[in-house]
Amino acid sequence: MAASPLEVRTLSDRLMEVVRDMIVSGAIAPDVPIRQDGLAADLNVSKIPLREALVRLEQDGLVVSHPNRGFFVRGMSAAEAEEIYELRLKLEPEAAAEACLSADETRQETARRVLAELDAAAAAGLPTVGALNRAFHMALVQPGRRALTTEITARLHVMADRYVRKHLEHKGRHLTAEAEHHEILQAWLNRDAAAVRGLVAEHLQHTLSDLRQEFGQEEGRD
Repeated sequence: MAASPLEVRTLSDRLMEVVRDMIVSGAIAPDVPIRQDGLAADLNVSKIPLREALVRLEQDGLVVSHPNRGFFVRGMSAAEAEEIYELRLKLEPEAAAEACLSADETRQETARRVLAELDAAAAAGLPTVGALNRAFHMALVQPGRRALTTEITARLHVMADRYVRKHLEHKGRHLTAEAEHHEILQAWLNRDAAAVRGLVAEHLQHTLSDLRQEFGQEEGRD
């Protein structure tokens, strides 16, 4: 029996998450054609939902397509990191500050739980760190009443995932990030909007500064 549109869409959703994680982890290399036949076989799916997932990932900025050449993972660059974090700095501190004032107990508990899961994953070096980092930051923003800001911030986080992973590659940085996360969460739970605004901005700026250093060192080796 043919799959219903709902089932196809659900499979495409799941495939998008799987392929996105493969891109973020580096399992699919940048600037190399994505072999859809081979990838579909590896994932035990047909090419139709896989292509749908790749089109959606292109919309998220992780994949690019070229006529007659297919899909490619977008390469990482210092310029893109700058733009992503500049946009996050414009949106996220204010959005989190506003959200802390309207978050109910359920939302607060969600933020606590996700941060605990992120800490455990980071300590164990699990590949879920990127997704949990995104989930924690979004938990601080979602209770706000700015639907469009939340949607744009979520897309920026998807694009930032690879850069977060690159930032955390250096030993000890996850401990700094963990301490900053807990300080942000405490201010957020206390509904201290001014502190949340400042701490989120500092946290994002620290990450951007580290990435500038990383890319600068790579340019120096070239």
